[in-house]
Amino acid sequence: MTKTPRTSTSNLLITSFLALVFLFMNLTPVNAQDHGEESHGEAKEFNPSETIVHHVLDDHIWHFFDGHYGTLYLPIIVYSSEKGLDIFSSKNFYDDHHNLVEYKGYSLDHGLSLVDNHEAFVLDLSITKNVLTLLINALILIIVFRAVARGYKKNAGKAPKGIQAVFEPVIVYLRDEVIKPNIGNHYEKYLPYLLTLFFFILFGNIIGLLPGAANMTGNIAVTLVMALFTFIITNVKGNRGYWGHIFAPPGVPIALKPLIVLVEVIGIFTKPISLTVRLFVAITAGHIVMLSLISLTFIFGSIAVGAASSLIVLFINLIEILVAFIQAYVFTMFSALYIGLSTAEHEHH
Repeated sequence: MTKTPRTSTSNLLITSFLALVFLFMNLTPVNAQDHGEESHGEAKEFNPSETIVHHVLDDHIWHFFDGHYGTLYLPIIVYSSEKGLDIFSSKNFYDDHHNLVEYKGYSLDHGLSLVDNHEAFVLDLSITKNVLTLLINALILIIVFRAVARGYKKNAGKAPKGIQAVFEPVIVYLRDEVIKPNIGNHYEKYLPYLLTLFFFILFGNIIGLLPGAANMTGNIAVTLVMALFTFIITNVKGNRGYWGHIFAPPGVPIALKPLIVLVEVIGIFTKPISLTVRLFVAITAGHIVMLSLISLTFIFGSIAVGAASSLIVLFINLIEILVAFIQAYVFTMFSALYIGLSTAEHEHH
């Protein structure tokens, strides 16, 4: 019994070491022939900025580890005004040396944007790395919370057990300390949305910390859509008092009313912008810092530098887990606050 803590600590250290090993493996340059071999007879020099940008941005392929068998080529789904709907593998855009090539009149601009070489209108519906991660994240949410729901039914009137016991304190805390105080007595109708928002962001943040994972919540398109949901709910559900405070602010001198109304109208749109940018910047910055520190190993080619940067990255990675919770909490709290401000009963004096 006394050896359990020591065993747990050893397992944690081993797991952390393996995670760092896989992360280093996943940081090899992706544009070189055979992922690090010589390209056309010349060795490709390690480019840290290119590698970091590649791992932070979205892509039509997904590198898990070095080598041909460590790459997942995602499906391209594209509609062109000239060719119609077409579906094929993104592998067709890469030759044997992993250089980008043209296929069926389409090209990938730096591996990201799909363009028609005949300048026809293109609607890109491809399953990219971030899109696939988003679907995986949603699937995990469904599986986890279906299990939580079964636990509630099974343990009705009893103490929570298993996975229910893990998530119930978090759900109760969010309901009683975040959502209800900010929205008020009519919080129940917004509870499913806000809880889904919190856990979707939290799971996405944690998935993004795994070796080789996609930077889903560090994608501004993802954070923008979530902020737009809050924006729509806030303004569609906004009551008469909410709009009255915006377009007819009480207690304001007539001479200042046009300026205050302008500020209030701008504030309607700055709220979702702040939600979008805050999450996007916090998550992306953490990834860039960790990748930059790991890149020092390849820049200096030193075991000592590699060991030192590994320890620092391990520490920062633990901080990023905390940041994952904080950012999910902050996004949910501000969403609840904005909804509460638009639906609260305002007093006019």
